[in-house]
Amino acid sequence: MELIRGLHNLREHHRGSVATIGNFDGVHLGHQAILDQLRDRAADLELPVTVVVFEPQPREFFAGDQAPPRLTRLRDKAQLLAAHGAERIVCLPFNDALRSLTGRQFIDRILIDGLDVRHLVVGDDFRFGCDRSGDFALLTQVGKECGFGIEHTRTFALDGERVSSSRIRTLLASGNFLQAARMLGRPYSYTGRVVADQKLGRTIGVPTANVPLLSGPMALRGVYAVVTRLSGGREFAGVANIGWRPTVGTPRPVLEVNLFDFSGDLYGQIIKVLPCARLRGEQRFDGLDELKHQIQADQAQAKEFFHAWPRQMHNHDSDLTPYLASAPLASIPEHADPGVTRRDNDGTP
Repeated sequence: MELIRGLHNLREHHRGSVATIGNFDGVHLGHQAILDQLRDRAADLELPVTVVVFEPQPREFFAGDQAPPRLTRLRDKAQLLAAHGAERIVCLPFNDALRSLTGRQFIDRILIDGLDVRHLVVGDDFRFGCDRSGDFALLTQVGKECGFGIEHTRTFALDGERVSSSRIRTLLASGNFLQAARMLGRPYSYTGRVVADQKLGRTIGVPTANVPLLSGPMALRGVYAVVTRLSGGREFAGVANIGWRPTVGTPRPVLEVNLFDFSGDLYGQIIKVLPCARLRGEQRFDGLDELKHQIQADQAQAKEFFHAWPRQMHNHDSDLTPYLASAPLASIPEHADPGVTRRDNDGTP
């Protein structure tokens, strides 16, 4: 896969492609269906599969912190697109120069002069250009004039419900990780490098691996039962805080995960963290003792959740679907024995 940043980096050998345009946030089953369309057409025409994306995403440019939270960072998005058949990804900076193009200018400069597109697949509701005059009808008209084909994407539904990035965001926010994974085609996850931090967790007996997150709107925020995959393939259950750590503070959001039954140094390692069940929202406590008490309760609740599934975590090929809750977990009473009380995967006793 080749990642090309900006039209100025396109070369003569990049001309001629079967292309699509969009945000592709999450690279969910609907996006994967579009890539299937592209691969079929690209095979017929013997041309590379090309995906055009924007950075920042248009709604982030216009709405800033009011934009919907991202499901995938650009790096993760590129890897997922490549895994589903994209051979070239053209990342265009969404800025004042791009937003000022009319619909016809967008087609001429990007699709024709830049990519020399031979076939384009987009949604029939796709709009572009500063005056929003660019639409499927204009693409069809110009395609006939300039010799490129155009077809619309097929709506992808799961259980009668349209798969979309916005629907997946809603599912994640509601704690329904099971249905979100079904729409994504994989469990939702965070991947990043463990960095040194304040190391306060060690002082209260709860060592954590910390992964910095991008500032901006967040798809998840709170405390979760998680599974963490290490670079060597081992998996560990655990509990994680995702957000701003209101008790101790942080200059940027962070994923802070405590791995059960693990000892060792993870600094500098790439880890993958899969939220499985929502335990609670972020809270500010009056001191470290109160925070420690709550973390112990969170650990007990997470252990109870994982104990309900008679399965041993083993390697990165494991199927995590049984571990994904379809609703936030109910609180565990202080007197409850985590080894006795069981819950189904929807969080109910």
